[in-house]
Amino acid sequence: MEGRDNNGFIGDGSPSIAGQFRWNTPANPSRPGVPGVTSIHLTDVELTGGKTVNVEPIIPNRSAIPEPAADRDQWGKGVEFLMSCIAMSVGLGNVWRFPFVALENGGGAFVIPYIIVLLLVGKPVYYMEMIIGQFSSRGSVKVYDMAPIMRGVGFGQLFSVCCLITYYSSLMALISRYMVDSFWNPLPWAYCRPEWLSNCIDSEAKTGATTTTTFTNDTIVSTNIGSVPTVQSSSELYFNKVVLKELDGIDDGIGMPDVRLTLFLILSWSLVLLTLIKGVKSSGKASYFLALFPYVVMTVLLIRACTLPGAIDGIVYFLKPQWDKIYDPKVWYAAVTQCFFSLSICFGNIIMYSSYNKFRHNVYRDATIVTSIDTFTSLLAGCTIFGILGHLAHVTGKADVGTVVKSDAGLAFISYPEAIAKFEVLPQAFSVLFFLMLFVLGIGSNVAMTSCVMTVIKDQFPRVRNWQAATIIAVCGVLLGSIYVTPGGQYILKLVDYYGASSIALVLAIAELIAIGWVYGVDRLCKDTEFMLGHRPSLYWRLCWRWITPLLMFVILIYNLVTLEPLMYKQYVYPTIAYDIGWCIFAFGLMQLPIWGIYAIYKQSGKTLTEKIRNSFKPTAAWGPIDPATHYEYKKFIDED
Repeated sequence: MEGRDNNGFIGDGSPSIAGQFRWNTPANPSRPGVPGVTSIHLTDVELTGGKTVNVEPIIPNRSAIPEPAADRDQWGKGVEFLMSCIAMSVGLGNVWRFPFVALENGGGAFVIPYIIVLLLVGKPVYYMEMIIGQFSSRGSVKVYDMAPIMRGVGFGQLFSVCCLITYYSSLMALISRYMVDSFWNPLPWAYCRPEWLSNCIDSEAKTGATTTTTFTNDTIVSTNIGSVPTVQSSSELYFNKVVLKELDGIDDGIGMPDVRLTLFLILSWSLVLLTLIKGVKSSGKASYFLALFPYVVMTVLLIRACTLPGAIDGIVYFLKPQWDKIYDPKVWYAAVTQCFFSLSICFGNIIMYSSYNKFRHNVYRDATIVTSIDTFTSLLAGCTIFGILGHLAHVTGKADVGTVVKSDAGLAFISYPEAIAKFEVLPQAFSVLFFLMLFVLGIGSNVAMTSCVMTVIKDQFPRVRNWQAATIIAVCGVLLGSIYVTPGGQYILKLVDYYGASSIALVLAIAELIAIGWVYGVDRLCKDTEFMLGHRPSLYWRLCWRWITPLLMFVILIYNLVTLEPLMYKQYVYPTIAYDIGWCIFAFGLMQLPIWGIYAIYKQSGKTLTEKIRNSFKPTAAWGPIDPATHYEYKKFIDED
């Protein structure tokens, strides 16, 4: 194509990238709001003479050129997109989940499978989603204009994100409660209350005590002279009996929402609403704080943790490799799931964020930065957390740091508060900092998930304003989230998370990779990348997108199905109706694939069913850059390539 080797282009002031050119598109008065469709002037510096060429193209099919999205938001600056991606990807999965997943799966040795998975799954999928989102300027559902028969992938991921945001803010409510309670002196979970004295031991540090405390994964055993009663720590009893008011089961119902937690739930959604009230224009500004502040707190906590007695032992325990674990398939499965939840890939969030970029933005650079920072943050958080837990082991006389932690929600709301309660200097200050960090991380992730839903709504209903969509989602979030702040809320959270998010995420991820890598095609994706960024992806990316990543994901899915076990919360076995509801949630998410596939076939043009099916695998006529001039340029590029 003439001019493909041009080293600069005219347009939005973006930096020049070799191999790109732009169309100079003055407004066309005959068609208000659609500049440059009838008369497009090609401005190109030709290699031979540097002269300007004006052409009057004849467009054979005007309906194939999309209307410009005049109201579609864009990031104010490219750095806002980068900060938003960091705030989204660096979240509770790094600080809360990664350290203990690593500990359970080989300590330092887990880092090796995790980095391999990051290179073969995380980075390729992250880069692919950034490309397809920025190229099309479409959200996670409308982006499947590239392969209409696969649109159900977008709707399935949207459903999964909706399940996530219904309970994610309930976790923010719990964190808010602990953050406020952290101002009390002494910390309210540091000591036993009178009604617990028969089976409770204080979590706070005591000098001259005659009791030796042994921590286990489920209980804390206090050994006194003459008797060996099994008791729980005050932090565990505080979480279960004061904060959650948790029931022993949900056979008789889940109870009414807790008033205090409901207020914190409303507060959490109010902050999300204020962040998104002007779309990416307001969330982009907030991203600086949401992305950077947690690192300030994490650095303070790490410095403090390293000065505590026993902290170095905890860090060494975390990083010490257990090489025999590398051969365990469970470790590789844990690495893949951690990569998914840590980077937030295959949920539609990355596609959504990149869709607000300028068309020539360098997403390759940003994908590399975000995935690298995410891994660094996980390791930094692991050192911080295990430095604190190493100190806890030192205080309690435990040699094995791995036995002082609990699983599930207990990681953030039992083990961490208990460790902080044993600080002899300013435990309140460190508790406030810790929970403030968790809250900011959670808000950043929740903003991204809510934005994903907002974008789908605005893509389908362009007249809906940002504040209207955000308000509707926030109100629904409070109403549905109130289920999780009931005495039986944690049972429901576990059920919805397992069947509505975790279980279907892997299936939909494989479907997304098939849709982009095989139905749309890696070759076409590479052409799109060349047109947008000025270079074709290397062999590494092409092999990952077409073969390595889908096959690895498929193997993990088979392993997950083979090792499938009935879901339990603690030691509680759910009633049959709960499992039935869970499988209905799972089925509803996966049924989006055939439902929207059949609908796509029905809507396709064609005289026979075979022709309709064939056309449903092809991109729509409007697929491509959303700007009319760039769209015409792209069509010419594809036809002549």
